[in-house]
Amino acid sequence: MANKPIEIALSRAELRAVVAYAAACALPALVIFEREHPGDPRPRAAIDAAQAFAEGAERTKLIRDCAWAAQRAAQDARDAGQAAASEAARAALAAAGAAFLHPLAKATQVKHILGSAAHAARALELSAGDAAHIGSGHIAKSRARAGMVVVDVLRRYPPGPPGGGRVGELMRQLEALLRPEAGTG
Repeated sequence: MANKPIEIALSRAELRAVVAYAAACALPALVIFEREHPGDPRPRAAIDAAQAFAEGAERTKLIRDCAWAAQRAAQDARDAGQAAASEAARAALAAAGAAFLHPLAKATQVKHILGSAAHAARALELSAGDAAHIGSGHIAKSRARAGMVVVDVLRRYPPGPPGGGRVGELMRQLEALLRPEAGTG
């Protein structure tokens, strides 16, 4: 098969480091969702499941179930006209989804690594009245959070995909900071 993606070496320890990073990037935006939906535990459960995996738990159906639940929470918030809360829940979804990073050289896999940071940045800027500098500030903090393992894993993948609106822009900003040699952003 000529179009079969190239496999990338990815150890369990590296995957856990990526998931820990994704959860840490999502966590600052969680307060936005919880302020709007104080009785809804779904995004927090997704981040907690991601953190548990990062700390040594097995990758089980629970993580996937928590990710789907966070996605439903994001849809509920969006349907209620709460864009910032929706993006915060999407950040939690992306944190849990990071546990399912595939070792395939596909641009779409970059979303598993950087998606939680980008959605959290968007949630934070929307919460501040669509203040782009707030989102960029979270991207700068997310760059600082990325350890050598996360950067090394990211650099094994091709540059992330185009598109994705403002969240895609934020993801490409972060990607350009983490691997400037790729010429992204």
